[in-house]
Amino acid sequence: MDKRIENLQGRLIVSCQALPDEPLYSSFIMGKMALASAEGGAAGIRANTKEDIIEIRKNVKLPIIGIIKRDYEDSVVYITPTMKEIDELIEVGPEIIALDATSSIRPCNLKLTTFYKQVRKKYPNQLLMADCSTVEEAIYADELGFDFIGTTLVGYTKQSEGDKIEENDFDILRQILNKVSNKVIAEGNINTPEKAERVKQLGIFSLVVGSAITRPQLITKTFVEKLINKKL
Repeated sequence: MDKRIENLQGRLIVSCQALPDEPLYSSFIMGKMALASAEGGAAGIRANTKEDIIEIRKNVKLPIIGIIKRDYEDSVVYITPTMKEIDELIEVGPEIIALDATSSIRPCNLKLTTFYKQVRKKYPNQLLMADCSTVEEAIYADELGFDFIGTTLVGYTKQSEGDKIEENDFDILRQILNKVSNKVIAEGNINTPEKAERVKQLGIFSLVVGSAITRPQLITKTFVEKLINKKL
C-alpha cells in the first residue's frame, strides 16, 4: 500500500465539501480549505467532484478520498452511484474512491455486488471505500472486498433511521470493528475532538471529520442555538 495511505493510520482526514446551495460552494475555496486543513495537521482530504479535486491537488499533496455526489430519479443513492462517476473520478486520480455501499436501491436497480465487480474489473488497482449505514452493510462490503469500510451513512438511510454513531459508546462502530477484516474509517457525526480520540482508542484505521471543521454556517448555528437555549 502507498506510503501516504499508510500514513493515514490513526490520523485525521478532513472532508472539504460544499454543495451548490451553500455559501462556500467553490472549487477555489475548497482548495484553500484543504490547505488550511493541511496546515492544521490533517493527513488526508475527502473531496466531492472532479473540479474540487483538481483544485485541491494544486494546494496540498495529501491523499484524497474522492466522491461525486449526483442524484438519480430512480434511486436515493447519491454518493458515486454509477460507473459514470467512477470514470470521472479516475480521470483525476484520487488515491481512494468512496461509494455508497448500503442496501438502498441503486440507479437502474443495479445490485451492489454487480456494481462492485464491474468497478473491480475495470479498475483493479483502485482503492475503494464503502460508505455504509448499518453493521450488516459493513460486513457485506467487507466480504465483497472493499479496501476500507466507512460508517459514513449511519443515521442517513431509511434502514439506519434514528441511529447515532456515538450511542452506547460507539456500539455500531465497535460491532463493525469486531466483525470485519478490512480497515475501518470512522465518519459521520465525529464532531468533537473527544469523539475523535475515542474512536481512535477503539481501533479504527483513520477518521473523517467534515462539517465540524469545514462548514462555518453549521458551526455558527451550534453556537447560536446554545446561546438561545441558555437565554431561555
